[in-house]
Amino acid sequence: MVLFLEYTGWGLAAIALVGTAYTLLAALLVGRFMQTPQGPAHHSPAVTILKPLHQGEPDLSRNLETFFAQNYDGAVQILFGVHDERDPAIEVVRALQAKYPHSDTAIVIDAALYGANAKVSNLINMLPAARHDTLVLSDSDIAVGPKWLSQVTAALARPGVGIVTCLYTGEPANDGHKLWSALAAMSTSYTFLPNAVLGTSLGLAAPCFGSTIALKRQTLDEVGGFAAFADQLADDYEMGRAVRSKGYTLAIPAMGVAHTAAENSARDLFRHELRWTRTIRLVNPAGHVGSFVTHGFAFALMAAVFLGFNPASLGILAVALAARLVLKSRIDGHFGTYAGPTWLLPLRDLLSFAVFLVSLFGETVHWRGTHFAVEPSGAMSQV
Repeated sequence: MVLFLEYTGWGLAAIALVGTAYTLLAALLVGRFMQTPQGPAHHSPAVTILKPLHQGEPDLSRNLETFFAQNYDGAVQILFGVHDERDPAIEVVRALQAKYPHSDTAIVIDAALYGANAKVSNLINMLPAARHDTLVLSDSDIAVGPKWLSQVTAALARPGVGIVTCLYTGEPANDGHKLWSALAAMSTSYTFLPNAVLGTSLGLAAPCFGSTIALKRQTLDEVGGFAAFADQLADDYEMGRAVRSKGYTLAIPAMGVAHTAAENSARDLFRHELRWTRTIRLVNPAGHVGSFVTHGFAFALMAAVFLGFNPASLGILAVALAARLVLKSRIDGHFGTYAGPTWLLPLRDLLSFAVFLVSLFGETVHWRGTHFAVEPSGAMSQV
């Protein structure tokens, strides 16, 4: 029994060291990514921004206002879509329209549904009102900087590029629960973001995120329009994959936008993270299983337990934690963000590992108050 514990402990320690090396590599690549030269914008095409909305989310007004305040030379139309004329998000938009009376904006209210994904149905409903051929989609819980649109359109203008997306950091909601929203934001900034940077930098992944999706109307038509993704849970990922399958490349400008984390309970936090982690497992099972190595701190802690907290195991645990602190510092510095305090990072890492373990089982997710079954293809249906 003693030998079993010892061998298991050293096996976990080895995984922890690999995870620590992974963390330090991600920290290095974060800096390189943000220093990638950005080509100047040769022109500023007319753009239609599509913003699907659903209920009055925390910080919605602040987030939407960043799209009104773009430093952009071309014409910009902003369309806001809702399914219900009683949706409280409408009043938020109307207040911003009154504040920016010269902005070209409109609200599309249409209850039509075309599949299980209500957000995609919202996009389908908005598209006929879009007047421009350059389309930029962005989720309602995203805030952007004043040069966001200029950088996105500049990336889309590069030869061979068919779709542009943006990495995003986590930002706790002003009126959210301080602990749970901070933990959710830290997951985005210190787990999702470094994994995305490493995957894209090494050519291991070409993800597409709902934070920003920019493409030409012609490209959208080539992949079957929004209707092709009406039943997809990971509609953003599938849209990027469909465009790349047509021979186009995906571009990610060297910047970040902010995703508002508004979880108010442990249950909300766990459901949200389980939904996306389980979705990743279903659409990319090999990549999901391989991501176990990213949980270096959790494996180091388990190794210390199996090895009786001997000096070597405690040293590995300290190194694993130090690597995570280095990564947090690098992300905060290069992306200009602060998702949560340093002392919460060990708890955040253990929660991420728990979500990963649970995500290995089950095929259902909880989204907007409804349970959905998700097929290996990523298609979902209401349970």
